[in-house]
Amino acid sequence: MRLFQYSSNLGRLARAAALAAIPLLSGCFWLDGPQSTFDPNGPVARHQQDLFYLTCWVCLVIFVIVGAVLAYAMIKFRARGDAADFPDPVEHSHGNPMVEISLIGASVLALVVIAVPTLKEIWYSYDVPVGDKANAYEVTATGYQWWFKFDYPNETAKTTDPTGKAVNAPFSTANELVIPVGRPVKINLRSVDVIHSFWVPKLAGKVDMMPNRANHLWIQADKAGYFWGQCAEFCGESHAVMRFRVIALGPREFNDWLSAQMEPARRVAAPSEADAGKPKAQFAAYRTFRRNEAGYSDRFDASPLESWREQQKPPADEDAALIARGRELFSAKTCATCHTIRGDGYIGVVGPELTHVGGLLENNRDELHRWIHAPNEVKPGNTMWVKGYIANAIKLTPDDENALVSYLESLK
Repeated sequence: MRLFQYSSNLGRLARAAALAAIPLLSGCFWLDGPQSTFDPNGPVARHQQDLFYLTCWVCLVIFVIVGAVLAYAMIKFRARGDAADFPDPVEHSHGNPMVEISLIGASVLALVVIAVPTLKEIWYSYDVPVGDKANAYEVTATGYQWWFKFDYPNETAKTTDPTGKAVNAPFSTANELVIPVGRPVKINLRSVDVIHSFWVPKLAGKVDMMPNRANHLWIQADKAGYFWGQCAEFCGESHAVMRFRVIALGPREFNDWLSAQMEPARRVAAPSEADAGKPKAQFAAYRTFRRNEAGYSDRFDASPLESWREQQKPPADEDAALIARGRELFSAKTCATCHTIRGDGYIGVVGPELTHVGGLLENNRDELHRWIHAPNEVKPGNTMWVKGYIANAIKLTPDDENALVSYLESLK
């Protein structure tokens, strides 16, 4: 009976080892994904990965030793023969003091080996190292249900006040954080509603964004790239699509991007009388989307940074009359009460700034139309749908949607 019992235990142990090996054997399928922590692209993520590997090696050594001793005891003292009952193989005692002390000492040593580097990494990742503070760039990230706002407090953008007077003010982006390569970036973390968690797997670990409590972290990108981020704390109905991107640019390209962002919204000249009779640009029919379809194309996924660069340019086939109609609709449909567009006189604080429009979805006409047509299908329960479309009974015809898409496209 005991023989069968020990054999069964060995079988369970073998099955557990096989299951534990599956992630390792299948690693090539997921370790290099867009949100993989095993592909660090910055010093913080690299330090955290080193700590993870150290912890894994220590745990592996403990597992091998304990497993080997367990297997030895099970094989050495297993029941043999056909007898149904056997006397205990060894005399009972209260234990060996030297063995017990040695095990306690080894456990403490293993904890020290893990704890000391862990504390060092916590201090390292908490704030920008002292020697790099003078060169650090500062950004403030604010979590909303369900998007991220990024303010650049040390930059001033050109805009106008309600009287039309030119003034300078900080600017912000939505769901797109653009940073310089090779320079530490301190990110002040804030939340205006519930607890969110800021996470860019390839650049740094998770840090919570809590209401009424300031928090921060720092990141640094080793090279130009496009890095996916995610809210890692359940925060409501559309938590799963509360994504953002970190775009790391070289120093010159980053400065060029800053200069473009500081300018007011791009203004397309109104059509002249001579242009009134000319044929207008014809847009292809907008495609339809499956519910929960990803907000980017395969082409974008293959080279996101290059695609992002291309999408910073305004479309070539602009229709000035349609854009002017979209600008009028933006005000008439109360969009301006929530969104800021510097240069066009719209100053809203509830929704993202749209001066140089960007966001969760790939920045093209189809995705813009998808959002305007049915924002609740992209992010169920979002503020634009609940407090905009429903509360204000906003109704848009296909022509209205086309005009708004053209206007927003012209702002790039």
